[in-house]
Amino acid sequence: MPRPEPRQAPRAPAGKTATTGKTAAAKNEVLEWTKSLGVAVVLFVVIRTFLLQAFTIPSESMEKTLLVGDYLMASNVVFGPHIPFTEHHIPGLRQPRHGDIVVFRPDYNEPVMDVVKRLIGEPGDTVQMVNHEMYRNGKKLVEPYTVYGDQPDTPIGFTGTPGAFGPEVKPERYGYHWHLDALPKTVDRQTYHPTRDNWGPLVVPAGHYFLMGDNRDESLDSRFMGFIPREQIRGKPLFIYWSWDHTEDAPFPSFITAARWGRIGSVIH
Repeated sequence: MPRPEPRQAPRAPAGKTATTGKTAAAKNEVLEWTKSLGVAVVLFVVIRTFLLQAFTIPSESMEKTLLVGDYLMASNVVFGPHIPFTEHHIPGLRQPRHGDIVVFRPDYNEPVMDVVKRLIGEPGDTVQMVNHEMYRNGKKLVEPYTVYGDQPDTPIGFTGTPGAFGPEVKPERYGYHWHLDALPKTVDRQTYHPTRDNWGPLVVPAGHYFLMGDNRDESLDSRFMGFIPREQIRGKPLFIYWSWDHTEDAPFPSFITAARWGRIGSVIH
């Protein structure tokens, strides 16, 4: 007895299966690209926040250690990564210490920007400058990295004036008004009139640091803007990964033809 032939499922109209397959493949491809992009963004945020971060030098305040046009790679691990949207840090390998070059984000600039200076005074230190010479706890510092020009010494004003140092510097933060709270009791506050090259002695308060630029005549630093809270210190520069001279009249592309090849890869200290 002949067996009945198996019934076949009805076929989809011509072209429908191919179209559906292409649509599904396109959706899968978009999904994979979205996942890859999401992973890349997360990795970027994690690396930038907790491991490494790139910075550039926009001013002359750290010459000759760091030049305008130097691009730095800094470690966020050494001093402890900053937790985004907070004023707190994850514990780092160590605390900032004398001689460190640090990246910090002060609140005296508007808009907020990252700044690079050298750490001169730790909490509890007494710092003072006498005729260009820097003293810490009564001992003269040996500072081969410093640069001084031939500009005459100038007084530090008690308070700032709007626009004196550009629109980004808050004038109320400038001036030696904050010096008075940091002076030892033996110093007469009525006769204290600091200048750029003669000031102090000042006692660094707990949880704060005294930071200065290596180019002492061209640096808007703790002499004028006050002590820097620990939570504002972000990272420690490690090395220069690129450098080029913005002022050189070099042919296109200038960032290549004006590169300072000898500085690239230099360790920062």
